[in-house]
Amino acid sequence: MHKDDYRNKIANREALIGVGLVIFNFIWWYAFAYGLGNKDPSEYTYVFGLPAWFFYSCVLGFVVMAVLVTIIVTKYFVNVPFDDEGEGK
Repeated sequence: MHKDDYRNKIANREALIGVGLVIFNFIWWYAFAYGLGNKDPSEYTYVFGLPAWFFYSCVLGFVVMAVLVTIIVTKYFVNVPFDDEGEGK
């Protein structure tokens, strides 16, 4: 694969999207885990029997990320060939 191959541009764009998703996931997790969980356990609120900080950071966070990744992969990621057929090597 040559340096100016169009597949490099696609791969770089998709890698940056992946890094953005990871950063978003970490911010989501950190904000809920330490935002709601940084108090005395006797003051916790509960959602479906789980502490709210855990539910929002881990359970809901997983669902949100699964939906986001599915949407982004289906709408913005493209199939590219890995073989060099058709290129002037």
